[in-house]
Amino acid sequence: MNNQFLLTPFFLDQPLAGLDDLAQADWRINRPALPDSITETQRRMSVVHEGLATQVAEVARAGLRPVSVNGDCCATIGVMAGLQRAGLDPLLIWFDAHGDFNTWETTPSKFLGGMPLAMLTGRGEQTMPNAVQLRTVADEAVILTDARDLDPGERVLVENSRLTHLTDIKRLLDHPLPERPLYVHFDCDVVNPIDLPAVKYLAPGGPDAATVAEVFRYVARLPNLAAISLTAWKPDLDADGRSRRVCWELLQCLLTP
Repeated sequence: MNNQFLLTPFFLDQPLAGLDDLAQADWRINRPALPDSITETQRRMSVVHEGLATQVAEVARAGLRPVSVNGDCCATIGVMAGLQRAGLDPLLIWFDAHGDFNTWETTPSKFLGGMPLAMLTGRGEQTMPNAVQLRTVADEAVILTDARDLDPGERVLVENSRLTHLTDIKRLLDHPLPERPLYVHFDCDVVNPIDLPAVKYLAPGGPDAATVAEVFRYVARLPNLAAISLTAWKPDLDADGRSRRVCWELLQCLLTP
């Protein structure tokens, strides 16, 4: 399957400098104008997500694989909505150092970027999923892998859910997967920060880059990888370009069977 890259250079509702230079001539850019009249953060983010959902749906309907590069994990709401609009009901494999499974009741930080997987599965705040007409993703259709850094209340939500939590990403190598489309979300902070340090919320430990590459090569060989999204490194923290290089090499492992 041919890939179509989609770049959304935002962090939440703010433009994110430093990602634009990734784009090649054939990339599609999702950079909607955010009207000054819209001041509420989630409504502004929903404008961004709608633009991404529209592009993902168009790409998937054309028989291409959307590869979405974003500044935060909330963009997965737009990606999943777009896949649903194209008639896909994928299994979501979520690689992340964090669970992103907080609600307003469990989050100590009040950070929206720590909530999107909960939102996708119908928990907590639903403003952004509703804005793009997202259908709730069943717990059974989610594999959360690594998520070594969970807040206490978030951990309770994960443990009481029906999603699959693989604390060691290598367990994915022999984990049975259903015969349905796969959507892989890769937050680059899943990689041990010794190898990839330029991320906003460092989580010590975790798999090294070589281990992530091994798992990604396995996933790339699966016959039904329908979509990929990447939450990128933070360009302003990557003075030597090392995190960009490692992240990009790992993404290529996912793209090259």
